Amino acid sequence: MTRLAALLLTVTALATAAPVYADPTVPQQDSSCTADLDGAATMPPGRNLPLVCRGGRWQQTTAPGDPSDRWVGFGPAMALHGDGLRNPNLESGSWTATPLDPDTTCAATQQTVVSAGVLGSPVAAEGAPGQRLSLQVLPSLFDISMTGHCLWERAGD
Repeated sequence: MTRLAALLLTVTALATAAPVYADPTVPQQDSSCTADLDGAATMPPGRNLPLVCRGGRWQQTTAPGDPSDRWVGFGPAMALHGDGLRNPNLESGSWTATPLDPDTTCAATQQTVVSAGVLGSPVAAEGAPGQRLSLQVLPSLFDISMTGHCLWERAGD
């Protein structure tokens, strides 16, 4: 193969390859957030209280607040708890997860409180890459693990 043919083959392969998306950066306190996420919360790994996007910045909450109807995941598992515990992060009901990049898969695994000290079996839901996921967050939710770079929103039901 001539050098020109090899070069053309390489250029063609690069031009037709699927785009590569970098993993999103997990926000830190005072890092920037976009206007479309204003009011949304996130729970970076290792934190006990969420960050909330306000005025273009991720701001730390200082005490447990009301449950949020909008959560942003950045890929790694985001662990939240529901109304099966005090100070829930989110409420049960209909939720939709929208991927924030075309290769993301939104997924959630949740467990409910069956009785005092007893949890139900895990219930998992997973969307297709780049597709919205609709799911029911169960009543008496103990915890939910949400993965993917996704915007999770509760429907007004």
